[in-house]
Amino acid sequence: MRLGGRLRHIGRACAGLLAGGLSSSAFAEMRYNFPEPASAGARDIYDIHMLTMRITFVLLLIVYAVICYSLFVHRKSRGAVPDQKFHLGTFGRWAWVMVPVLVLGVDLSIAGSAEKVLHSLWLVPKDKDMLEIKVVGHQWWWEFEYLDQKLTVESRALPPEKAGDLYLRDVDNRLVLPTNTKIRFLHTSADVNHAFWVPELGMKKDAIAGYVTETWATIDREGVFRGQCAELCGTWHARMPIVVEAVSNDRFNTWLAEQHKVAEAAAAEASADKVWSKDDLMERGRNAYNKNCAACHQLDGKGLPPAFPPIVAGLPFPAAPALTKPLEERGFLKDGKVVMGTVASHLDIILHGIAGTAMQPWGQLNNLDVAAITTYERNAWGNDTGDVVQPADVEKARAAQASAAAH
Repeated sequence: MRLGGRLRHIGRACAGLLAGGLSSSAFAEMRYNFPEPASAGARDIYDIHMLTMRITFVLLLIVYAVICYSLFVHRKSRGAVPDQKFHLGTFGRWAWVMVPVLVLGVDLSIAGSAEKVLHSLWLVPKDKDMLEIKVVGHQWWWEFEYLDQKLTVESRALPPEKAGDLYLRDVDNRLVLPTNTKIRFLHTSADVNHAFWVPELGMKKDAIAGYVTETWATIDREGVFRGQCAELCGTWHARMPIVVEAVSNDRFNTWLAEQHKVAEAAAAEASADKVWSKDDLMERGRNAYNKNCAACHQLDGKGLPPAFPPIVAGLPFPAAPALTKPLEERGFLKDGKVVMGTVASHLDIILHGIAGTAMQPWGQLNNLDVAAITTYERNAWGNDTGDVVQPADVEKARAAQASAAAH
């Protein structure tokens, strides 16, 4: 086949692919694209993305057509001679101006649409009836507080044996939200910078310690939408997936009622009046420790020096004075090794954290969980202090702290 015939064959093939590629059904089959939007903001972003891709595709075709035409028509075998004075002609002179102007015009046409979308996302409505969700990033889990419902949900990544194929994409507790309801998200962090990002909702917002930022969305369809912390926040950054479950208003109200019952049952179980055996506290403490503390201090209590100290008595803790000094002041560090201080100091660290370090306050845990964790830490891994801390002890510690703060 001669070169001309081959080019015509290639041209007909490209035309066929183009016709098929531009059909709506073919677009629907494309799998390598943004996820299907679930809010108006995400849909606007998606539309701008598709507009940009279509413009880019058309420009690409034009440029390649000109290149292919020039390669074929102006090839040396046909006697073509390079135009050494191209830049002196009218087209040669003005092409250097017109081409950038055309490109800039295309860019501005896209930027104009993008600016309107950004304004709609940045300007959070001030409606009084909006559902407000406080999103707090932790190393390395998420806390979602339903401000009007006095309900808090902790969300952590599932281990591989439970998540299966969705490892690093699934969590133990989802963020359940109603559809067709304006939702205001208030973002902050308890330690380092994180970022809340769920593509289907069209939002990505930094969660910064000491600051509160806000975004909003109205989810217009039910479904499960998966996101991820989008700020490199530490060694377990990848273990901060976000799973949003959007449900109807009726299902959302049912879910709220169930969660309140669970919270009431947990509060009754954690009553300060009940005395627990050491074995029960150790079993409950192991689960609570693995869930809340193991990310920093490890399942074996050996920590991640020099950032996170070991809890195992006797292990060295080589770290900067900013980290070791608070432990020394509370009787937890002697001769460079971590030892167990008093029960009162131990409770104080768990409930109120250590200012200036990554140790955050865990006052949101109920009395039973704090008592169980303290008992477990003081008796696991060979610590063997024999101390048993009851919920009543935690209640007294909270009351003493509240009294000291009042004075």
